[in-house]
Amino acid sequence: MRIFSRKFGCLLAAALTVTFLPSTAAHGSTAQGPRVSQSAGAVTLDVPPGHDSPGYSVSVPTSGQLALITRRSGHTVLATGADALRFRSGGTWQHATTLTGWSRRGGVLTLTADTTLAGTRVEARLTPTADRYQLTWNVKGVQATSLDLAYDLSASGHWYGHGETSTPAGGPYTDQPWPLDAGRVEQEDFSAASYQMVDPFWYTESSAGLYVDTGDTMDVSLNGGGDGLGHFTVESGGTYKATVFVESTPRAVYRDYIGIVGKPRQSDATYEQYKKPLWNSWAQFYTNVDQERLLDYATKLHDNGLDGHTIQLDDKWESNYGNMTFDPKAYPDPKAMSDRIHALGYDFGLWVTLWINLDSANYQYAADHDYLLHDAADPTKPCTVTWWNGTAGIVDLANPEAKAWYQGNLKKLMDTYDVDGLKFDTRFFDDHCAGRDGNTRTDYQRLGSELADAYDLQGAGIRVHWGKAAHESGFVIRQIDKGTGWNSLQASVSQNLALSTIGYPFVETDMIGGSSGQPAPTKEVLVRWAQSASYMPLMYASTSPVETTDWTTGQKVDYDQQTVDLYREAIARHERLAPYIWDQVQNALRTGDPIVRPLFFDFPQDRASYTVADEWLLGPAVLAAPNLTSAPDRDIHLPPGKWYDVSHGTTIKGPKTLKAYATPLTVTPAFVNLSAKGAVEALRALR
Repeated sequence: MRIFSRKFGCLLAAALTVTFLPSTAAHGSTAQGPRVSQSAGAVTLDVPPGHDSPGYSVSVPTSGQLALITRRSGHTVLATGADALRFRSGGTWQHATTLTGWSRRGGVLTLTADTTLAGTRVEARLTPTADRYQLTWNVKGVQATSLDLAYDLSASGHWYGHGETSTPAGGPYTDQPWPLDAGRVEQEDFSAASYQMVDPFWYTESSAGLYVDTGDTMDVSLNGGGDGLGHFTVESGGTYKATVFVESTPRAVYRDYIGIVGKPRQSDATYEQYKKPLWNSWAQFYTNVDQERLLDYATKLHDNGLDGHTIQLDDKWESNYGNMTFDPKAYPDPKAMSDRIHALGYDFGLWVTLWINLDSANYQYAADHDYLLHDAADPTKPCTVTWWNGTAGIVDLANPEAKAWYQGNLKKLMDTYDVDGLKFDTRFFDDHCAGRDGNTRTDYQRLGSELADAYDLQGAGIRVHWGKAAHESGFVIRQIDKGTGWNSLQASVSQNLALSTIGYPFVETDMIGGSSGQPAPTKEVLVRWAQSASYMPLMYASTSPVETTDWTTGQKVDYDQQTVDLYREAIARHERLAPYIWDQVQNALRTGDPIVRPLFFDFPQDRASYTVADEWLLGPAVLAAPNLTSAPDRDIHLPPGKWYDVSHGTTIKGPKTLKAYATPLTVTPAFVNLSAKGAVEALRALR
């Protein structure tokens, strides 16, 4: 972790060693450095403004429960909640109570407090730099099993970040609250091993941020049970390590975080993959797919002018999961199938996984050669995990021989059938398993990134997160499966906002129209989803607008010609935007800034922007506001500036809210910021 900021320079060098003093005595440092003082009611750490940092203070009350109150320019931006520093011991939660002492040495402010458990105390340490402070704390006198840091959500305005959320309302599949405090987030398995795309980073409307530096599983709750608190629990009794950012804008907080975890060094997708859709078989067929159906699907897409760069065969092509061989009954001639797809002008891709089912011929071979992750409870045997396709072992990427064996199987498969690229699915590690040679959950994210980076992922990307390797790899991030209703379409938009602003700029929604085994999307949902996706960095498609099957009933669903025409129009719009989008990809590589971002990232003083969940900026010049509901119109908020209305060809001065903007199915509202970089290129694409 980076502790000292270049913005801060050497301000701490002049800090004096301080011991506990009675109330109003103050301990100085140089006029330019941090200052600690004690008044009748609090011990306060003051950090002055710098060249490009606003300065802040942290106050710790000397009576009542231990609390940390962070202020900027006298206004609270972050405040701990009730029982702020909790720990679990003997199965019972205890917490810090009253501050009993403090000291300062080497620029570190150390606080000690009593607790509700006799004979124990909490020791917390604050290490300030110009735009942040590191907060570490631990429990003395007993072995804790969990540590929890709690914040009062309302003290900071709205909260964002986190990634894909588990919620009682159906998240992450059909719900994604934006801002986070607008709903309830309850996530017990928040970790680097989670299938959900999550990072331990949160930021606020008040331009504060929190990063929890841990490789352990967390239990995260934001407004869980409607209590108005954020609980950030680490399931470990060691030292809790966090960084609190204090900036002038949320975007500056985001950039501080990127300074720690890194920006992408590349994009794994090509210009062509940004320009045209990827067509994947999953939502069209689920596992009811075979050679004849896939070729019919590809042919009808082609014949209806539905452009794309790849036809990707998803789950259920193997004879058994992990065999890496085609089912001969469903795929009598895989090479001919691949050749036909290539003749239609598409690349051909396959879904793969490192999970090998117990009934696969490869399972026993892998187990005999120690190629599988070991069980965490009994390391003498392979770890087994249950997933949607049965029970499996997982290839251990920390074993070089296992990785070489797996890649050898992939090479044979790809060479034999002329496979251009792959979609890696499932996780590279599971918490039921033990890491080899001390490798952690985060290490397996890195190992998975290194494996996937050797292949063309065809715009399907990969779901790796949590740590520098995941951020720097620059993979396209596909969302977790969504449903096929309006709520899932809405969740797909707010989820892209969340993923983009925790450091993953190359995002796409789940397959256009959704999946999750639900009934086929209605015409309206499918069209609106395609329209929404046309203003995302990439288009990830599956359900054909020509025809599909409702796999809940087995009935064929024929869409009308307008569905095909409007879907084709959405693809064409995205293709025209491709040069502009590619410029945003290059900017993300230079700066780490998100491509899809909330309005307030560019307009932090526009307070109305902080609750807008159904509009976004695509780079600096394009504001997308598609209709994500069945209503005939919608309200649209425009931040300050001059905005060109793409649908009406008029210019509007913001800030302004356009009430009841008409949105028949043929209209996708979008606006161009005429003063933004890239406006000329955006206008060329959208006029």
